[in-house]
Amino acid sequence: MKASLIQALQNGDIIVGDGAMGTTLQKQGLPAGVLPELWNIENPQVIKQVHLDYIAAGAQFITTNTLNCNIPMMREAGIEKRRLELARAGARIALEAAASQVWVGASIGPTGQLLEPLGSLTIDELETDYRQQMEVFAETGVDFLKMETHQDVEEACAAVRMAKRYTHLPVWCTFAFNTRGRTLMGLRAADAARRLQEEGADIVGANCGEGPAAIEAALRAMRPATSLFLAAQSNAGIPQLGEGGHTIWDVGPEQMGVYAKSFIALGAQLLSGCCGTTPAFIAALDRAVHNIDAHSD
Repeated sequence: MKASLIQALQNGDIIVGDGAMGTTLQKQGLPAGVLPELWNIENPQVIKQVHLDYIAAGAQFITTNTLNCNIPMMREAGIEKRRLELARAGARIALEAAASQVWVGASIGPTGQLLEPLGSLTIDELETDYRQQMEVFAETGVDFLKMETHQDVEEACAAVRMAKRYTHLPVWCTFAFNTRGRTLMGLRAADAARRLQEEGADIVGANCGEGPAAIEAALRAMRPATSLFLAAQSNAGIPQLGEGGHTIWDVGPEQMGVYAKSFIALGAQLLSGCCGTTPAFIAALDRAVHNIDAHSD
């Protein structure tokens, strides 16, 4: 790799990453209700092939299959004692697939729990949980830490603090917004960006949520509020139930390629896919970036 992720961003590069892992694995037989992370041990060859497919489509970074490796999520699935084992395995598979040719980001998701006083989770418990994940990922040799799909700014800030305190890796943190630029907990995109900058994050942005339009709304609010690098990680729109019980998404690869131009115009330098996206979406993002580069020469 010629440069670190941050160096590439400082050079003004537009970087395309991978797409969905969970919805991709469901298409390949992952049973409903089973955490994808279990396949890091049970079906590692399937996980590696997903990574390789995204790299072949043009991804310059891939993301570990480790989103749910926190205590509450793993406890609910009855596999809490295996969470760090699954995290290490997910990082190892991604690093093998990357073969030092693309960057690897460690996926770190929210706990799904409310912090005190709204819920029972304490900040100390949360920070310990995140610290353990960060330290494991740093040991494996990943290139950056990728916190995603947050709703609560206090939880996101706890994750960023632990990453900055216990590793030297770049920190990416994104929230899931609706088209009004708010999370489910009412957090505004601009406020999220400001808080994350104060905590020392390197990259902020939006992922998942209510599709590309929600990503646009979040970027539009974030750009004047922060000097951090911006990330746009859209899902394939809104899922609908089709014939035979199959999920149908209302945004296709070519539409995503069109949205990519808007994301870039709004300041995003990192483009990737969330739920419902496939290698075809990543290829479309890659084409859109190359077309923009060609017209700017």
